[in-house]
Amino acid sequence: MMKRQFFIALIIAYPLISLCQTGVQLSPLINGPLRHSEKNPNYFTDNSGEAILLTGSHTWENFQDMYSEENLPKLDWKAYLDMMETKHHNYIRLWVWEHSSGTAWSVMPVTIEPLPYLRSGIGKANDGKSKFDLNKWNEDYFKRLRERVIDAGKRGIYVSIMLFQGWSVNKLGIKGTDPFDSHPYNKKNNVNGVDVKEKGTDKEGTATLHSMDNKEVLARQEAYVKKVIETVNDLDNVLYEIINEGGTTEWCYHMITYIKGVEKNMPKQHVVGLGNRIAPPMHNQILWDSPADYVSPCWQPMVWAVPGSSFVDDYGNDPPTPKANKVCIIDTDHLWGYGGHYVWAWKSFMRGLNPIFMDSWKPLTGELTNEEMDWAFVTGRISKVDKDFPDYEPLRDNMGYINNWAKRVDLKNMKPRNDLSTTRFCLAYPGEEYLVYFPHFTNVATVDLSAVAGEMSMEWFIPSLNRTIKAPKAIQGGYFVRIESPTSMDAVLYLKRKS
Repeated sequence: MMKRQFFIALIIAYPLISLCQTGVQLSPLINGPLRHSEKNPNYFTDNSGEAILLTGSHTWENFQDMYSEENLPKLDWKAYLDMMETKHHNYIRLWVWEHSSGTAWSVMPVTIEPLPYLRSGIGKANDGKSKFDLNKWNEDYFKRLRERVIDAGKRGIYVSIMLFQGWSVNKLGIKGTDPFDSHPYNKKNNVNGVDVKEKGTDKEGTATLHSMDNKEVLARQEAYVKKVIETVNDLDNVLYEIINEGGTTEWCYHMITYIKGVEKNMPKQHVVGLGNRIAPPMHNQILWDSPADYVSPCWQPMVWAVPGSSFVDDYGNDPPTPKANKVCIIDTDHLWGYGGHYVWAWKSFMRGLNPIFMDSWKPLTGELTNEEMDWAFVTGRISKVDKDFPDYEPLRDNMGYINNWAKRVDLKNMKPRNDLSTTRFCLAYPGEEYLVYFPHFTNVATVDLSAVAGEMSMEWFIPSLNRTIKAPKAIQGGYFVRIESPTSMDAVLYLKRKS
């Protein structure tokens, strides 16, 4: 009892950083915290009332350093932000790792730092260093967190702070690669006697790391979340993500509710998101039914779970539109893991989704185990975990093009209308404005302009060339119109009613 009282008193004693750090000047593009758009639930809005599309590259080491003897260079944070800004990205998924050493995918020694707790100077943890003291925060960790959110905000970029990591447990079951061996909540690594009842990946009904069944661990997790919130609450460009590909349903829902409860009486409130657990399989409906403000679903069913199956939710090729009035941030990480292409980004945009890219801007640290990670390679063992993999630069470019188009059109009034175009990829403000995506070799399409009174100006955008073609002659609305594309490449048709 005395130990728990000391722990609680210690946590309360820390001042609210958000209350003592004021006057941070972010980019004018950040205009208040994000919240749901009442006009269009597919997007967030800010104080401007306009719909805001979120899109951008994220990479595994954009917060903590991960390094080994074979891979010493660390992520160049400034160069990464330069790329994001140059390419007109506005969203970072800020990765966090909970453990200090090793990875689930490689036997290569890997060090991860900083972590949120200080070393005690007592005993020896499994990583060879002294044990963690879970009663003492590592302020360098939170200082870096705040600095990175501010750095991004000054460039007009929103930051989704990942709070927990599903890959900090033994996700793949490869011998000798259990990240929990170096986790601060492993009793062998802390001086506080904290441990989990069951090791291994998070499963429903088990007492694993991210579950409701380890009361002392849960208290520590809540204290950590509260500390993060206090560190960044005053910043407008913040979102929270509960966990990357992990957690039991009950625990995930609890954490969402907990964040909302903590922020309820604080100066600012921020949106909270939840992604699919992937393994073990999780139904996307669990995301839509959750109290989260945004979700990141995956293919349903997962290819590996039901080999040869057709997709019910085919987010990779024929993305479904959002459900349950939630913003959908669709992430290549939960689809291909390593992969993605610019055509997918345009299709996702036309379906009311917010596309983001798991970018090998700095390749994942640790040599991939071929047998367990064969999906990271193409024929001839060409790795997709490569900054210069051919599909990636066009995808980076086109996310920026998409963001520019989202700002140009009246997005708050535009919704997916597959029924208005034979291409089945159309965003429309019927009678006023239309964006229609023509996939490769779709030379002709029919567009329903029955709601249009008068003429419409026509413009084409060729994504692969970043080229615009304006039609010199308007087209007449009032009925169906047959429209021929100027290219056999994919193209985006923009129609706007002439005033």
